[in-house]
Amino acid sequence: MIWPGPIARGREPTPEISLIDLQKILESKKFVDLTHDFAPGIPHWSGFPGEQRKTIYWYEKQPGMMGDGFFAEIFTHVGQWGTHVDPPAHFLKGLRTVDQIELKEMILPLVCIDVHQECAKNPDYTLTLERLKKWETEHGNIQTGAFVAMRTDWSKRWPDAERMANKDGQGVAHYPGWSLTALKYLYEERKITASGHETTDTDPGLATTKDDYSLEAYILGTNHYQIELLTNLDQVPEFGAIVVSSFPKPKGGSGFPARVFAILP
Repeated sequence: MIWPGPIARGREPTPEISLIDLQKILESKKFVDLTHDFAPGIPHWSGFPGEQRKTIYWYEKQPGMMGDGFFAEIFTHVGQWGTHVDPPAHFLKGLRTVDQIELKEMILPLVCIDVHQECAKNPDYTLTLERLKKWETEHGNIQTGAFVAMRTDWSKRWPDAERMANKDGQGVAHYPGWSLTALKYLYEERKITASGHETTDTDPGLATTKDDYSLEAYILGTNHYQIELLTNLDQVPEFGAIVVSSFPKPKGGSGFPARVFAILP
């Protein structure tokens, strides 16, 4: 039974909704895919090799293939490929790997901080603590256990790697990111479960140009995961939705492409 609070004398507790009824409710809602398709040539960190694919079976017999009657491929790519999950062990030895992320961490209340207008004016924008508190003034406190996504609309540049990196004539990248004060507020005070963004990195381009990934190191160092290269955040509300972050379970895995989607209220 659900016990929402103290039960008045003589009043029956509210009956719990069945999982079947809950599934029917969810099925009636709008779903938004927050995941990019991935393929060879997509934007990725410069230190990683590109994806390779090889078809080894095809519907009809073809020269050089091992059989026919069905379609099968070999995929070769780094774990941090496309929309992907970064587990804590990606940066910190001894912390949790992909297979150790709990199932209940994969379905969470979605908070979307919309700063796309700020980013349009300033590509070096970083999400500040003041901006988070402004969001809370408008919408209420960010709830414990939430997934907080930062909407920058940077995903609209996908899959153009040059536009995603947005480098100037001196090779300095200009794209938005988080700030340490904002992340500490979210993870230490609001105690969120995970966060995500549309850019290739947690840290802004000005920092990653100097090989500074301290903000990503901070998040993963708290033993929480993050999702990078989200898309379609312009289609979700700033609060009230649910996000599902799903991914395969490589034993001891350092990261993997994810399938992330939102269920709208």
